[in-house]
Amino acid sequence: MGVSVASLGFPRIGLRRELKTALESYWSGRSDLDALLCTASDLRKINWACQKEHGADIVPSNDFSLYDHVLDISAMLGAVPEAYGWKGRTVDPLTYFAMARGGQKDCAHGVTAGEMTKWFDTNYHYLVPDLRADQIFELSTSKVVDEYREAKAQDIQTRPVLLGPVTYLLLAKIRDEQNINPLGLLQRVLPVYEQVLKQLVAEGADWVQFDEPGLVLDLDDMAREAFQAAYAALTEAAPALKIMLTPYFGALDDNLETALSLPVHGLHLDLIRAPEQLAEVLGKARPDLLLSLGVVDGRNVWRADLSQLLDGLEPAFRARGNLVLAPSCSLLHVPIDLARETDLDPEIGQWLAFAVQKIGELRTLATALEQGRDAVRDVLEASDRAASLRRSSPRIHDLAVQTRLMTVTPELSRRNAAFSTRREEQQARLGLPLFPTTTIGSFPQTPDIRVARAAHAKGVLSDDQYTAFLREETCKAVRWQEEVGLDVLVHGEFERNDMVQYFGEQLSGFVFTKHAWVQSYGSRYVRPPIIFGDVSRPHSMTVEWWRYTQSLTERPVKGMLTGPVTILNWSFVRDDQPRATTCRQIALAIRDEVLDLEVAGAAMIQIDEAALREGLPLRRRDWKSYLDWAVESFRLTASGVADRTQIHTHMCYSEFNDIIVAIAAMDADVISIETARSKMELLDAFVQDAYPAEIGPGVYDIHSPRIPTVGEMAELLRAARVRLEDRQIWVNPDCGLKTRRWPEVEPAIANMVAAARLLRTAVDS
Repeated sequence: MGVSVASLGFPRIGLRRELKTALESYWSGRSDLDALLCTASDLRKINWACQKEHGADIVPSNDFSLYDHVLDISAMLGAVPEAYGWKGRTVDPLTYFAMARGGQKDCAHGVTAGEMTKWFDTNYHYLVPDLRADQIFELSTSKVVDEYREAKAQDIQTRPVLLGPVTYLLLAKIRDEQNINPLGLLQRVLPVYEQVLKQLVAEGADWVQFDEPGLVLDLDDMAREAFQAAYAALTEAAPALKIMLTPYFGALDDNLETALSLPVHGLHLDLIRAPEQLAEVLGKARPDLLLSLGVVDGRNVWRADLSQLLDGLEPAFRARGNLVLAPSCSLLHVPIDLARETDLDPEIGQWLAFAVQKIGELRTLATALEQGRDAVRDVLEASDRAASLRRSSPRIHDLAVQTRLMTVTPELSRRNAAFSTRREEQQARLGLPLFPTTTIGSFPQTPDIRVARAAHAKGVLSDDQYTAFLREETCKAVRWQEEVGLDVLVHGEFERNDMVQYFGEQLSGFVFTKHAWVQSYGSRYVRPPIIFGDVSRPHSMTVEWWRYTQSLTERPVKGMLTGPVTILNWSFVRDDQPRATTCRQIALAIRDEVLDLEVAGAAMIQIDEAALREGLPLRRRDWKSYLDWAVESFRLTASGVADRTQIHTHMCYSEFNDIIVAIAAMDADVISIETARSKMELLDAFVQDAYPAEIGPGVYDIHSPRIPTVGEMAELLRAARVRLEDRQIWVNPDCGLKTRRWPEVEPAIANMVAAARLLRTAVDS
């Protein structure tokens, strides 16, 4: 009888982003592999000790990754595509990072990186397993056992974490074999997992955590049977090892019977996304099944209302006796420690909890359940005060914003004319050639730019000096774009720290941190804004930078904005009102900026919605509700302009087949999308549904340091021409170029322009 506290996974990056520094130093050749591995080892030790110190009884191992935990499983299984030249046995770091990032032609791995997409409905990116129908799997890394052994040497008994075999295969693709279900490879995958489990038993492991978020998806009979077969085999292979089955990100729902029938020893429930499932599980779970209750939000930063949680947990504790309290999912998705935010507004700070604080909250709940509320009375009273103050704070509610939202009519979300009419007016105004070339918006944030931004923040550079510096960078970018031959220019966004943060800092209802980084992919980390109150736009945000840039050139310059759905999905969003309401508030604020840009003379305005697909609910039955308000929010932002003003949007790393009708309903004039890694495969959705507007299929994978050749890009564009009409095709990179270096960007964009010209020549001939 008792209550344990478990951590399902901890942020990998380090309090001071030590992993980013070590990775980028290694990739650039400034340090060697030993230095990288030493930093990684130090971070793991710090993480294990930190979780124990703050109250976790059950600490994970193998939740750490040098790049991505799904890629780690591909490496463990030896699932390396032939293009990487791997010879078998151990997957070495060169192969691992080539799969993640690609390699130059003069490197050992002159290949493109693997396909990357979003991890369920989060902003974390994973490397899609790229398998063959005749794939052979073999144990090819010892990472799982090595990290368990490493923690044990620190006198910490961990619960190793592995992505479960069924979810791994659900996420996989079998290249060039669209009709083969990757689940058909399960019996080949299982022996490798079984081998790992046996090694863990030999090392002294008593529990293992299998993450199976696939269990919250819409599953068919084949998938449910795969879960049955997988866990029967794994349990039989290592009977001494107890399995904690860990689905998250939603309700088990119609997969509950399958989950409860599996021969596992524990089951985790995400009670943040689906609190209603607890009652049914308590009634149906066998008595010896250990329940892990995800009662603290692993994906948002709001402090838990501990007294309210205890009201629901006390009956469960009385009914079951043994319980595990945990976050809803891995804490990978939240910042590490609120204590570092010494400059944060104290009123708002008291409403927040990061990874360290969330483990502390779980410890308080466990103590209250076992010893009674009086044992933690002071902590509970502090929690009660914070919850009460947040509910009543006048900083949260803005009557003007709420009143404006009530006056929104359907007409505000409709363009004046159909696309065919708008296109004629826009072409007459812009006079663009076939296959017009452009970029997505941002250019490299060089060390000089970062140094100047830091100097300005510290007061070393005055406002005038900083503006003069940014103007000089913008002018250089415009001249280079003209020289390289781009048809539509951008200003480069040198003044912007982040595509969401830049806008949030100028909108009401947002607050920002200095150290609250979370991982997006690899060494790419972001500091999501925190939306705590009603949102409005006090003043214009981008007009002066657009006006200055357009004054430097005769070519059209796009106004560059981030859309409301992306701002919402890439922020930590208030949880005291529906997300749809917050999104509409943001939409009205961005609408004001769109109209100001048009008045200033902008002929093109790009409203990026990179994260629209990311917010799609995991269950199909919930899609319509989300897509209705998400599309309405975009249209509310974009629909106030005249027909001759061209509205662009951008989306990246999305499975468009699922939402192509909604994308068409957005009624943008031009959409640019990521297609380089997928070899234009993602365009198929636009063909099947006869997408009417113009499309910029990305031909330059900006998430890799590779410089694609003219021939490679031309081949991608020829593949696009098979799927689209010539009049539809724009030529652009996959995404913004902020994270790349100029020595990569300059030749890559020159090659891109040359590829577009090749196509024009082919059409003319």
